[in-house]
Amino acid sequence: MSKRTLAIIGATFVALIYGTNFTVAKDVMPTYVQPFGFILIRALGACFLFWLLTFFGPKEKIDLKDFPRIMAAALFGVAINQLAFFKGLSYTSPISASVIMVTTPILVLILSAILIKEKIELKKVIGIIIGLTGTSILILYGKDIQNSPNASFGNFLVFVNASSYGIYLIVVKKLISKYHPFTFVKWIYTFGLLFVIPFGYQEFTEINWQTIPTSIYFNIGFVVLFTTFFAYLINLMALKELKPTTLSIFIYLQPLFASIIAISLQKDELTFIKIISAILIFVGVFLVTHKKATGDK
Repeated sequence: MSKRTLAIIGATFVALIYGTNFTVAKDVMPTYVQPFGFILIRALGACFLFWLLTFFGPKEKIDLKDFPRIMAAALFGVAINQLAFFKGLSYTSPISASVIMVTTPILVLILSAILIKEKIELKKVIGIIIGLTGTSILILYGKDIQNSPNASFGNFLVFVNASSYGIYLIVVKKLISKYHPFTFVKWIYTFGLLFVIPFGYQEFTEINWQTIPTSIYFNIGFVVLFTTFFAYLINLMALKELKPTTLSIFIYLQPLFASIIAISLQKDELTFIKIISAILIFVGVFLVTHKKATGDK
């Protein structure tokens, strides 16, 4: 099995994790933990795990000149990305948030062309549009039972999250080509933790740990271990083999997996619209990830 195939499998697994995370994290917030407090828990737990991983990774030294890029990756990939999404989701509806979130591949395509001069291929543009169409149908067809106290501001924050994640994928790409992910990911989360503390400290101190049920502790553990630690690590390793534009397309799979999980738990039902949406999403992902004979990633 080629490294590229493994990268695609890894990126698909990450999309499955994120698709599951919508259900898991929603059970935690805001009943037991407020959004910014939850982000601080994520950053603390992931930072500890990534430093623990140092003992099993290669012994590489990071050049001092690369630390500004690491700090930028921490700012866009941990702090702004996570804080804006969780806070935005608390203001707007899950459906609106999901629709805005799946604009990430388009943003990455534009930013890659501007920042790293990546060639925009027609096939990728078509694939992104087809995937976006399938995802939008899947999301918009669903029912929204959430209140939206400040939808406009919430939608703006989710768009900030999508833009921030797109910038992160581009910023971190150069680090991937120079170091093993184990070498610098701990620093990304160390700086990310420092950025998050001022926002999450107050809500963290307000958590009443004694009233949290065991099942919710498992949910928190899932978010720290899978949604944060494994997802970020696997994404970085996948980015070693894939372009930012290619990796970003996997965000379209998240609502699809979320629907599959909901259907399997009998919280949703399979319909013709969902089948058509799934086909469009897979066609879009295929067009973006299909490798030409020229060796493009």
